Amino acid sequence: MKLLIIGADSGVGVELGKLLKERQISWVAPDTDAILARDPLAAARVITQAAPDQVINLAAFAAGSQHALTMAESHPDACELINRKQAELVAQVCDHLHIPLIHLSTAHVFGGDKKLAYNEQDLPKPQGVYGQTALAGEQAITATTKQHIIVRAGWLFGRQQDEILRQWLDELKKGDGSVAVCRRKFAPTPIEDLARVLLAISQQVDCQADVWGVYHYAALEPLRESEFVQQLVKFAAQHDEAVYRVLDHLTINLSRIEAPQIANATLATKKIFETFGIKPRPWHGSLQRLVKSWYKARGDA
Repeated sequence: MKLLIIGADSGVGVELGKLLKERQISWVAPDTDAILARDPLAAARVITQAAPDQVINLAAFAAGSQHALTMAESHPDACELINRKQAELVAQVCDHLHIPLIHLSTAHVFGGDKKLAYNEQDLPKPQGVYGQTALAGEQAITATTKQHIIVRAGWLFGRQQDEILRQWLDELKKGDGSVAVCRRKFAPTPIEDLARVLLAISQQVDCQADVWGVYHYAALEPLRESEFVQQLVKFAAQHDEAVYRVLDHLTINLSRIEAPQIANATLATKKIFETFGIKPRPWHGSLQRLVKSWYKARGDA
């Protein structure tokens, strides 16, 4: 099996690359500007010359940034270009060459007003530019090529995708134990866990499984953002004296949800388990290792 990974420099892409290297699976990653919606002929040439068995598209607006959702509001054209137009172009090339396409999407195609976790049959209702363009990209792929798998993922975090986590801790230390969070429920999902899932899907596609369609994946134990921050603070307090000092008088201020944020971004994972046998894993260990890595890098642990 030979894979072509678009967006290999994103957090998920880096983790997927590590897995592929460990498994000795052949893969190539074109340069960031090699596949652009503005130059369809060049993009087609890159994919054709690579001659992959599958394409995994991880490219997205501000891929790898936890601020992509809010950044998109100020850059709608750039977001549209990569989330919809580039996704459609990749799908067109894959369809022409009869190459299966695995595409990464987001829980923010939904409106957030459902009480339970969203499943694949729920009607999308995006509340912001990022979700709207991501949904448009999904629809373009679905209309263009039969051989596609779209994976909507939970709220991603990891070594190259941790800006908001660091901001929470910085705010906490500067505010003497006070930190503001959104009044929302979400599904924290480690990027290395999502990479595992994408590889498992890819391997079954390689076995000619007829599994095309949309799937949801998020790690175990969705929770409120405030509860996640409490866990983050506990892990950080093990390494950071400044965080430890405010642990007993931690004050979490809840802010009202406003678009593009949504009140409920949790995802049901029943379909991906029933189809691929992929079980969701807990996120706690990944968060603990991430926090520890921050302080190791600084020489504090």
